[in-house]
Amino acid sequence: MAAITWTETLALQQPRMDQTHREFVDLLCGVEAALDAGLPALSEVYAAFVQHTVEHFAQEDAWMARLGFAPESCHALQHAQVLEALREVQRRLEAGGEAHLVRSLVPALAEWFPSHAQTMDAGLALTMQQSGFDPDTGSLASPLAEPAAPRTDCGSARCG
Repeated sequence: MAAITWTETLALQQPRMDQTHREFVDLLCGVEAALDAGLPALSEVYAAFVQHTVEHFAQEDAWMARLGFAPESCHALQHAQVLEALREVQRRLEAGGEAHLVRSLVPALAEWFPSHAQTMDAGLALTMQQSGFDPDTGSLASPLAEPAAPRTDCGSARCG
């Protein structure tokens, strides 16, 4: 059974974000499936997952920057922490074949992602909607009032 599956409860009604999230879930399931395929296959699949996640988070971080979130917002910091863990696991997988780290990481990410999507990403999607932000062009149809300081929260009232 897959550690995580895409369900509509993960959909945020922001098509580009939802597509990236579906890809994240699919790639994470691919990593899980590759755990039994041996080290070369696992390393390749895991590297593709890490690369996708780097691009996924960079995309969201760029959107947050355009919308006035500070680089140290809790949302961006969480991205940085997850990427740090992913890269360390990748380094150790490639250097010493420590597949057990990937085996532990998959369920942890499967548990983390729905909460992240339903709080932090939902807050970003709402901010995008409220400002009329077009993720393809970066334009704002209805710019939000300029805050006195960049936002350091995640964009969601439900984040801690």
